[in-house]
Amino acid sequence: MEGLDQFPGMLLRLAVAFALALPVGWEREHRKFSPGLRTFPLVATGACAFLLIAQHVFPGEARAQAYAFQAVLSGIGFIGGGAILKGQGNVKGIATAVCIWITAAVGVAVAYGLYLLGATLSLTTLVALQLLKPLKEIW
Repeated sequence: MEGLDQFPGMLLRLAVAFALALPVGWEREHRKFSPGLRTFPLVATGACAFLLIAQHVFPGEARAQAYAFQAVLSGIGFIGGGAILKGQGNVKGIATAVCIWITAAVGVAVAYGLYLLGATLSLTTLVALQLLKPLKEIW
């Protein structure tokens, strides 16, 4: 089977993407927002998987890998757009849509071996959701 020697490394990256997005999903679930606990890790894992596949299928072909990257961004934009609701003069779900976008970036970072960047994105998202909420309510 072709690529079997690369599978352990790919599996590790998928697990890291899942783990790094889990705290964001937990935070959204804990605050009773939907999507929640399942969606965010799956977004990161899916984004990571598509780019790992592109790296495997198109090794050394930056343009082909860039097309896969572009497709992931388009798909995530579609999913994020579905999280935004407009009604009665207000818009809801923008923070959730941005969290979906960022957790996809976590998966992309991990797919390219940028673990520290993925961890930083996850941490800053969690900090923004936790610490900036009280400030928003004050203003």
